[in-house]
Amino acid sequence: MQYKWIALTNTTITILMASLDTNIVIIALPKISADLHASILETMWIVLCFGLVTTIALLSFGRLADMFGRVRLYNLGLIIFTGGSLLCGFSSSGLELILFRSIQAVGAAFLFSNSAAILTDAFDAKERGKALGLNQVSIVFGSVAGLVLGGLLTDTLGWRSIFWVNVPIGAFGAVWSYTKLKELGTRTGGRVDWVGNCILALGLLSLFLGVTLGPLQMLSAAQEMLMILGGIALLAVFVYAESKIRDPMFDVRLFKIRVFNIGNLSVFFNALARGALILVMSFYLQGPTMRLSTLESGLYLIPVSFTMATFGPISGWLSDKHGSRFFILAGLGISAVGFLLMTSLKQHEGFVQLMIPLVLIGSGMGMFAAPNRTVVMNSVSPERRGIASGMTTTLVTLGNVTSIGISFLIITRAVPISELETIFVGKAASFSSGVGFVNSIHAIFYLSAALLVSSMIPSLLELNAKRRDAHATQ
Repeated sequence: MQYKWIALTNTTITILMASLDTNIVIIALPKISADLHASILETMWIVLCFGLVTTIALLSFGRLADMFGRVRLYNLGLIIFTGGSLLCGFSSSGLELILFRSIQAVGAAFLFSNSAAILTDAFDAKERGKALGLNQVSIVFGSVAGLVLGGLLTDTLGWRSIFWVNVPIGAFGAVWSYTKLKELGTRTGGRVDWVGNCILALGLLSLFLGVTLGPLQMLSAAQEMLMILGGIALLAVFVYAESKIRDPMFDVRLFKIRVFNIGNLSVFFNALARGALILVMSFYLQGPTMRLSTLESGLYLIPVSFTMATFGPISGWLSDKHGSRFFILAGLGISAVGFLLMTSLKQHEGFVQLMIPLVLIGSGMGMFAAPNRTVVMNSVSPERRGIASGMTTTLVTLGNVTSIGISFLIITRAVPISELETIFVGKAASFSSGVGFVNSIHAIFYLSAALLVSSMIPSLLELNAKRRDAHATQ
């Protein structure tokens, strides 16, 4: 087998495993929460901690990969992720599971920050779209397919099995990558920006503690606002500081590359729009109005994963031949239409009624991911691909976790705190709570559609600029 196909197969399998775990927990969350007697705060942080730790770690790991080798750190990530998965299955409390999920997230950050760079090194420019398309689809497909697998495992073997299933896959992937993957990238000098990393971590923690503690009335309104604004201020300080130091982990100078800038803006807004989809739909399908089992809930979401897996490789392959901009815009627009249709969600919906908007959302996600990632990665020089990959993936994970935080805020404003716990563990709630919950879902999906439309604007401006330049040269 040619090396490039070995690299693609290995990274796709392991990234699929890591992305499966991102959402496999969500479908089992009601049963996990009930079994561990977790509070609402612990329940939310079982989800949030994974995305938050991944976001914090990605940038440093991208820098470390450029310094010490992408394959070496990718292998380390597999070992850490597999060990964290094993520990998660032995959790006896909500706090323990949050700790072990954080260990998992460190391993996932190594995998996410290096897979695209390893593929970019292995494939030439004419085939990168196809390769990154397959790899990116494994991320998004795994996030949704995890719901089906999580439902099946939880209903048949118990929720602990959703973590233990990673152990043999991770062990196999670690041995395979250690023996077969090669260091093809150019190593660079420099050092890790630990001060910047601490500022980023403090900013994100302050922001998301405010977002989760405030709605649960564990902070006063003034304290909640202070933590949120303080977190935003620290993030602004982080960006400013990164523009001034010699070896930044978030290289603001890369945003001077117009294509890199536009591609990452689209990535972030797209993640903000879709990041909470699985969480919201999981609680809706298992919640007070639909009352489905974990497996039934996963099966309802199959249209998203199927269309995503179908259109992702196709759009990556076509973008290699015909350019990326059309597929980026079409993907964002189609997903926006799907989210708009979801705003008419009723308290009870059949599979057929949900299928059309979910197909549109999944198709658009698949069309967007690979062409946009190819444009971003091709816009930087080879020696900067590690940090560029880490920055892009950081924006994706930051957008996803922020989307979940915003959705939590919207839901807690619509549903009384006294009723919220019953929804989170799948118990019966009052009729008024059910109505308020569905109305909050409508608000979330309206916001998602608006964000997707906003993410189209930079690409449209870039397209118009290219047309003007082409017209001027004729």
